[in-house]
Amino acid sequence: MGTETKFNSYKENTTATTGSVFRPKVAHNGSSATAIGAGVGQKLHSSNGALNSKQQQHSDITNGSSVTPVFVPIHIGDDVISGAKEVLKVIRPQWNISHVQFKKFTDGITNKLVGCFYNPPQTTTTTTTTTTNNNGNEIDTGSAYGNDTPHSPSTLASSTLLDDNNDSGNISDTDTLDSEVTTSSALDIDTSHNASCAVNTKDESHNNSSSFSDSNVALVRVYGNKTDLLIDRKAETRNILLLHTYGFAPTLFATFKNGLVYDFVPGVTLKPTSVLEPKIWRLVATRMAEMHRRVQVQETLAAEVVPMLWHKTQSFFDLVPERFSDPEKHKRVEETFLPIKRLRDEFNALYRRLERLGSPVVFAHNDLLLANIVYLEAEQRVNFIDYEYADYNFQAFDIGNHFCEFAGVDEADFSRYPKRDFQLAWLRVYLQEYLQRTDITDAEVERLYLQVNQFALAAHMLWTVWSLIQGEHSNIDFDYVDYAHIRYAEYKKHKSVLGLEDEAAAEDDVAAAS
Repeated sequence: MGTETKFNSYKENTTATTGSVFRPKVAHNGSSATAIGAGVGQKLHSSNGALNSKQQQHSDITNGSSVTPVFVPIHIGDDVISGAKEVLKVIRPQWNISHVQFKKFTDGITNKLVGCFYNPPQTTTTTTTTTTNNNGNEIDTGSAYGNDTPHSPSTLASSTLLDDNNDSGNISDTDTLDSEVTTSSALDIDTSHNASCAVNTKDESHNNSSSFSDSNVALVRVYGNKTDLLIDRKAETRNILLLHTYGFAPTLFATFKNGLVYDFVPGVTLKPTSVLEPKIWRLVATRMAEMHRRVQVQETLAAEVVPMLWHKTQSFFDLVPERFSDPEKHKRVEETFLPIKRLRDEFNALYRRLERLGSPVVFAHNDLLLANIVYLEAEQRVNFIDYEYADYNFQAFDIGNHFCEFAGVDEADFSRYPKRDFQLAWLRVYLQEYLQRTDITDAEVERLYLQVNQFALAAHMLWTVWSLIQGEHSNIDFDYVDYAHIRYAEYKKHKSVLGLEDEAAAEDDVAAAS
């Protein structure tokens, strides 16, 4: 029933709206639809059977266990280490703070993140702890960890990963150990099969080590300044709890006034080179399709679900300041961009076109930049992290947005936007998982290809406006106005490549005449 429903909603064209209200096709499965509130804490499985035991270790983050997050009534300021200590006193009272090592991750452009690693002294020096790695080999870990398990701060410093920006705990060669972090020979790790580790705040986590478990690491994420203007934090928490029941998000340990505390996962975040590797992009396509297919819209909400693209982008337009507090920024914006009203009109015209394409509405990540995808080589598996913008949205937006992110962020290069042949192969793998069949036709792939590349325009517009807002409010050292300019320039270029300039001009003429 579920597969048939999604197959039909994918192939059929969405007809014109009724009145002024657009009702997009919504992919849902009546047999597994569950109210979000009631679904938290339950284990939900796809209709095509349970995962095998190897996959289960990583997709069922805590083996189906449910942890009710604690609320800690504190606000963490600039001294994030001290704030993290206060949170740990509440959620990990059994930890001796003097035995906790802290790692500040410095490459995020939105939030701040601290990794808290508990490393108590060993009670004996004569017993050797062993663990079985994912290849079935025993490793002498002493008091530390095995292969493919989260690394300690000492190893994080020595085995770094070049990375686009993100704030979810992956390692970058720009990261530095905080002055409070100490290193010890007891923390040596065999890293022969895992050059570095992504310790992140939003995805699946498991390891086979008996000496280093989930309870030994907590990740404290502090929201960026004024990001509550951009993100519904209550909805974010609900979504993480919902996604956890499906095996797509980690355990949420706690919330506090301006942040969250999460579980972790091992792995490395993707880079512009690695995302092109067939063994990796196939995993990404399959994982995205799995999330779109499995996280269902409950029947009682199906008629009310509205894709986030419309209301989120409109709310962003409302938040762009008429005049930036920094005169230099204001001058740059004024010289580079259309007035906000005209930008909004441009988006509205684009949206009217996109909603006619008939893309199904699914539960989407909506922010799959490369640093939000973690690759675990030993398991040949990818996990998604950072669900701040997760919500119901058009299927084609999630894919198109991901393709845009092939460019990277710190040094965005949109010549990396995937070529047609790559996209067609990627989309075929996606559809095989999403539709649960192998006989995908060329026509089906082509249709999705056309949708995805038009929805990529919406991704450019969304993050252009987002960047303008951040340029006014964020205190993180990143040139948001420049990034907004890059995305807006690419929007105009991509629109021209798609041959949509004339249509947009025609709509402007009609609007002017009305």
